[in-house]
Amino acid sequence: MNLQQLTNLRFAPALGWPAGIAIATIMFAFAVAVIVIHKRNKGKSDETVWACARRCAICVLIAILALTPSTLATTTSRAVNTTDVVLAADVTGSMAVNDAHYGSQTPMTRLDAARKAIDDLTGIYENSSFAAVHFGASATLDVPLTPDVGAIRNWATGLKPEPTAVSAGSTLDAPIDPLLVTLKSMRAAHPQDRIVLYYISDGEQTSAKARRTFSSLRQYLDDAFTIGVGSTQGGQIPEIKAGTEDSSSAATANSDDAWVKDPATGQPGISKMDETNLKTIADEMGGKSVILDATHRLSKHSVSSLSRHFRTVETPKRRERIMPVVWPFSIALAALLAMEMASWLATSRRLL
Repeated sequence: MNLQQLTNLRFAPALGWPAGIAIATIMFAFAVAVIVIHKRNKGKSDETVWACARRCAICVLIAILALTPSTLATTTSRAVNTTDVVLAADVTGSMAVNDAHYGSQTPMTRLDAARKAIDDLTGIYENSSFAAVHFGASATLDVPLTPDVGAIRNWATGLKPEPTAVSAGSTLDAPIDPLLVTLKSMRAAHPQDRIVLYYISDGEQTSAKARRTFSSLRQYLDDAFTIGVGSTQGGQIPEIKAGTEDSSSAATANSDDAWVKDPATGQPGISKMDETNLKTIADEMGGKSVILDATHRLSKHSVSSLSRHFRTVETPKRRERIMPVVWPFSIALAALLAMEMASWLATSRRLL
């Protein structure tokens, strides 16, 4: 034992204080009795002083072990509170419009810009878990909460705009129900975690049905973002057929049949990003709206206020443990018992 252990030495009976005190009292009484008997029989017995001291020490060591000498060890653990990032990606037909930019002048489809944003988010939120939802005519939780970043990137790569025949008009509130269920279960399972939602869409609402509010999600979120992809100038919507969701051929075709037509004019319709809708949804969730364009992309700098606040949080917790220190006393007791046994055997052989 070192000096610090000696300083922290205390008793913590392994059998409990009542039993420990009882055994220790009996053994100390035996030790006193050994000394008293030795003095009374001095000159009448062949017991040596060493034998008396040895037997007295055996009783004392058993008493000490019954009281279980221990040291107080202080440990510092770290409670890790991670960030849970939920991604909701729009896959309606308008996401195939080729009018988006992502930090460069290179045009791309809105869905491609969404994929790049998702890829960057997996890098921004290191040591975090992710869940993913896609929404169009309906919404589905595709990836339950997982720390597997590769699964999220594969999910983003596989996102395709829904076929035009399936679409019944863009409804921005489609993901509310699966998001509500997912967020509620995440909060119940990981109450200490931070939960951040990224809603990625062009913000276009073409359905005649009134949009529901996103405020029901607010109680489960620590923060939220709406990420706008596309342009306010807009672009023509490619006709997406089932099984050909890539839409690249439609986007480059010259035929008017390659584009979704406006029922009112019979001409190819124009889809425009709606910044107002995106900002309103962000406000309902208590978050912010970020519009991606040729000069803006998601990065650690662009979400620095969040990446610092919602990074992995380590909270040090100081704990004290009682650690029994019985091995020195056990070794000494074993040695004395071995000597006592050897002395008893030697005496027995002489008496034969």
